[in-house]
Amino acid sequence: MLNVTIAEAAQMLGRPLTAAEAAWVGATAGVADYQLYCCTVVLLAALYSLACLPYAILDYLRLPFFEQYRLQPTIYHSPADTWKCYRDVIGVMLTTILPLQLLSYPFFKVAGITASLPLPTVSTMALQIFVFLLLEDYGNYWIHRLFHHPLLYKHIHYKHHEYTSPMGAAATYAHWAEVLVLGIPTLVGPAMVQCHVVTLWAWILLRQLEAIETHSGYDFPWSPTRLIPFYGGPRFHDYHHEVGGHSHCNFASIFTICDWLYGTDKGYYAKVAAEEKMKNLRAEKSKKEK
Repeated sequence: MLNVTIAEAAQMLGRPLTAAEAAWVGATAGVADYQLYCCTVVLLAALYSLACLPYAILDYLRLPFFEQYRLQPTIYHSPADTWKCYRDVIGVMLTTILPLQLLSYPFFKVAGITASLPLPTVSTMALQIFVFLLLEDYGNYWIHRLFHHPLLYKHIHYKHHEYTSPMGAAATYAHWAEVLVLGIPTLVGPAMVQCHVVTLWAWILLRQLEAIETHSGYDFPWSPTRLIPFYGGPRFHDYHHEVGGHSHCNFASIFTICDWLYGTDKGYYAKVAAEEKMKNLRAEKSKKEK
């Protein structure tokens, strides 16, 4: 808990506070670390609600300009279906993620997550989040692959695959047990390093944004995530959903490295090659007709 003035905080650090640190002192003065830690769920629900909205609007309006980037152009989700999915996800956040957040605070306190000063530098946050990404992606790959075992798929993972053409709202649409288990690789990184709660928030929100984009059903060429090396993106994960319960490929949540390393991307790239071949044949046929 920071229960000090800006002047007192500066004296403690032995230097003037940055603008961000001064704002942090002003915003969190008298607020317990436990309360700040539990704000993670509130921020997650708020971001989920806002980030899914543009994709839901695009689904409803079906504007020709954006439709050209739809990955499965013959399948649409009604507002009622989107609302049902959204309600279910918020329900899981309240009944699964929130209790987990409340109960895990002592563990993270021991792990060294702090809300005090100084705030982490941008470079420190970037490095830590990069490590979190690698750990989460590797752990998620194997857990997701395990969930495709017939027994686990039948009783748990089937729910996430109810949408063979995913949408942004379905990013966290899953059985509560799956949400609980997949939360482990997401929190392993923050538990391993003594990160600031601001870094934890940034990581959780960034991961949620990535999941929403990956499940959006659109592959926009202007997306900044296209600049990230080895990033899977919407097209890569959409194929996993399109194949459905029989899918044995594209298990990784963020990067394509694990699927390449363990040979679970062959079906996807075979499809890409076939589509490219058909595209070239159509182009040649069009030239001949002219």
